[in-house]
Amino acid sequence: MTSPTKTRSPLPALAGLAVCAYWLPGAAAVCGPLRRALRVRDRIDAVEGVLLTFDDGPHPQATPAALELLRDAGVRTTFFLVGEQVERWPQLAAEIASAGHEIALHCHRHRCLLRLTPRQVRDDLQRAQAVIAEATGRTPRRYRPPYGIFNAAALALARAHGWQPLLWSKDGRDWQRRATADSIAARVTRNIRRGDVILLHDADHYSAPASWQQTLAALPRILEAIDALRLRGKPVAPASSTANHRAHDQ
Repeated sequence: MTSPTKTRSPLPALAGLAVCAYWLPGAAAVCGPLRRALRVRDRIDAVEGVLLTFDDGPHPQATPAALELLRDAGVRTTFFLVGEQVERWPQLAAEIASAGHEIALHCHRHRCLLRLTPRQVRDDLQRAQAVIAEATGRTPRRYRPPYGIFNAAALALARAHGWQPLLWSKDGRDWQRRATADSIAARVTRNIRRGDVILLHDADHYSAPASWQQTLAALPRILEAIDALRLRGKPVAPASSTANHRAHDQ
C-alpha cells in the first residue's frame, strides 16, 4: 500500500518572496536599471549644474566650518540631516536653514534599513521629519537613507510624503579612515559633469573619527573645480517653511 503524497505548503516560498521584495530596493544603490525602475534618482537636471550634498550632520565642529567655507564661496548645498543629531544640536540645524541651504531627510537613527521592520522604518522617518522640521522650520523634500540602502517601506513612505529619493553619482568616500583631502577631491572631481550629485559628510558620528577634517580640507578644491568648469547651477531653493517656522518669525 502506497503512502499518500504530502503536499508542501506554499507559505514558506511566499514568505521568501515577500522578504525579497522588501529588500529588493536595497540593490538600487549599485544597480542603475533598478534605480530607474524605482524612480530613485542619482543625478539632477543638467541645468541645475552640480548638487553638493552632506550627510550625517549636524556636527558641532564640522558643520559650522563647512558653512563658513560655503558662505565664502557663495555656494548653497543640500544637507541630509539625522534626527538624533538635530536633537543634540538644534541650533546648528537652524543655522543651516538660515544660511539658505536645502534641508533634506536622512534618518533619525543611522541604521541599515534592511534590518528594520516596516513599523520601525515608519517610526524612524516620521520622528526624524518632525524633529528636523521643528528645528529648521523647513519641510524636507528630498530623502536619502543611511548607506544609500532603501527598502520597500522606506520608498513607500517617501512617495506618500512627497520626498524625492536621491542617491549620488560622485562619492568622495570621505568617511573612510584612509581617506585624505587629495583622495576625496580626486574622486569627486574626476570626470565631473553637469547633473552630478556629490556625496560628502559633515560629521563623523558614524564614520572614522575626525574624518570630517579631511572633508573640509578637500572642500575648497572641490568648490574651485566646480567653479572653474562653470558647473555651478542655480542655488537650490529651500523647501517651503512650516507653519511653526512662520509663527517663530512673527
